[in-house]
Amino acid sequence: MNNDITWYSTLLREHIATHYRGMFREAGGALPYPFVAPGSQQYLDVLWDWDSWLSNVALRQVLLEGGDAAASADALRYEQGCVLNYLHFGSMAGRIPIILDRSGDVYRPDDIYSQNMHKPVLAQHAAFIVRAGGHDAGWLREKFYYLLTFLNNYRHHHRHRCGLYYWQTDSMIGVDNDPCTFFRPPRSSGSIFLNCLMVQELAAAAYLADCLNLGDIAAGLRADGDSLRTAIREHCWDERDGFYYSVDLNLLPSATTGLHAGAPRDWDCLIQRIGVWSGFLALWAGVATPEQAGRMVCEHYRNERTFHASFGVRTLSKLEKMYTIRASGNPSCWLGPVWGVSNYLTFRGLLRYGYHDDARQLAEATVRLFGRDVARFDALHEYYQPEDGEPILNRGFQNWNYLVMNMIAWLEERDIVSEFDAG
Repeated sequence: MNNDITWYSTLLREHIATHYRGMFREAGGALPYPFVAPGSQQYLDVLWDWDSWLSNVALRQVLLEGGDAAASADALRYEQGCVLNYLHFGSMAGRIPIILDRSGDVYRPDDIYSQNMHKPVLAQHAAFIVRAGGHDAGWLREKFYYLLTFLNNYRHHHRHRCGLYYWQTDSMIGVDNDPCTFFRPPRSSGSIFLNCLMVQELAAAAYLADCLNLGDIAAGLRADGDSLRTAIREHCWDERDGFYYSVDLNLLPSATTGLHAGAPRDWDCLIQRIGVWSGFLALWAGVATPEQAGRMVCEHYRNERTFHASFGVRTLSKLEKMYTIRASGNPSCWLGPVWGVSNYLTFRGLLRYGYHDDARQLAEATVRLFGRDVARFDALHEYYQPEDGEPILNRGFQNWNYLVMNMIAWLEERDIVSEFDAG
């Protein structure tokens, strides 16, 4: 590795080893289990859905490198607690909250089927912990049914007839102001982000069912995953642009009588040709064919006019009219800034399809980005300017930024902790 990468890697390793326990929270109030929060300075005493999952992946890398068996054993209760706290709020209706704090469910909708819920990463989080623990899912058995009702809620209340899943609203979608969903009508966004997460979620749930000797349930979950993968390839791939996009589901019913009855609409959705980084999740989730992956990497990932920047992946193509890197919170800005999580998941997708040189470049860019931040501010931030790496917001942000440790491990050809992937 280059000398600066080696130095920054050492600096990051020391900084993270010193601060990672700041994410640990004890049980209390409405939360019966200890858990992992996104950081020690922001989001105090709050459990977030996909944040806790990816923070856990990073945490396991930190613990692996620390080599302390006692610390790893102690961390397990916080890891399992993230999942068990959410399942504690599960029910026959299948809704699981997005955010929990000491008072319980932060958002309590009157109609649980008209609002978004926990992103489809709960089974992935549980499967990650179970796999690391030698495939022992016994700690999940009592509440596993609630994980299945959670997936049934998605199937029956968040899925379009074309086979794709949609957001109920534009609230709490993770990639806050993604223009494919932000300020759009309810149930109109067949988000590529959501659907790629669901592909992996169904595979993870099937793995957990196998671990609990529920073979018939596992087979059904895998069949659902295969069907979804087919739907994403059919509806979200754009052969013209060589990229995966979200789709617009906000179409009027097709005519059977009257003026348009002679040629009724026979398409269920329309591609939204908006260049969003989450199109690269088709690589991470293994949805893209090898040929499609080649086009995405060559025409989009490497394109400096769109996504490729000095410090990683722009979260929105620079050619989009909505592109901006201004600071914002609630919603956070996903309209161009570089985020650690988008760099990491794109990195994982590049590795999956064998683009190791591109993955190396992205990993090194991320190490420089975070290494410079720690060297100057003794802290990390939430997101950054793509061209010069200047931090934009929230000094002290930990969370999925710690996934840089997993990237460093790959660069140094050491053991790597990775999120659950059945593929």
